[in-house]
Amino acid sequence: MKIRYMFTVAAMTLLAACSSKEPVQEVAECVFADGSNQPAPAWVCGAPVEGADLTAVGYADKSAAGPNFMKQMAATAARVELAQTMKVEMQNMIKQYAETTGVGDDETVDRVNSSTTKQITKEELVGSRIFRQMMTPSGGMVVVVGLDADTVNKISEQALKTSMNNEKALWQKFQSKKSFDEMAEEIAKMREQ
Repeated sequence: MKIRYMFTVAAMTLLAACSSKEPVQEVAECVFADGSNQPAPAWVCGAPVEGADLTAVGYADKSAAGPNFMKQMAATAARVELAQTMKVEMQNMIKQYAETTGVGDDETVDRVNSSTTKQITKEELVGSRIFRQMMTPSGGMVVVVGLDADTVNKISEQALKTSMNNEKALWQKFQSKKSFDEMAEEIAKMREQ
């Protein structure tokens, strides 16, 4: 009986020691990526920004060249990411169009995607602008660059039309029943659905 009692007391002591009331550290939903781990506004982590349909975040480290230089570097990094996002969206729209209309074999769809995304890479993201900017705790700069819905649709449609003009035979094989303009408009409209 004594052994059982001693064992129970020892177990209770151990449980009490393990359940100390140390404060639980709350983790911020979003932190700066500059290594400071300081809480940041949600847009820094890619949350939607009012007025922008498509956004990307860019960082620039602290620089002796000053805040304007850091802002330009951060905006350039964001625009590179924005272009990559646009490429993925275009690829998805073209594949969705091919699936819903039942045109083109896999090889043709892949070649059409490649042609269009090369065009987006060559095009500047005209109409993109900085929606938010702020200094990071370490002295760097973070910006969010974005496009509104109308601009995204115009860029998508223009990239498709330019690609179609550059690769007429390929696009004709992809969908021979519709004009290039009709097809570009339909593919660009899929984004709105």
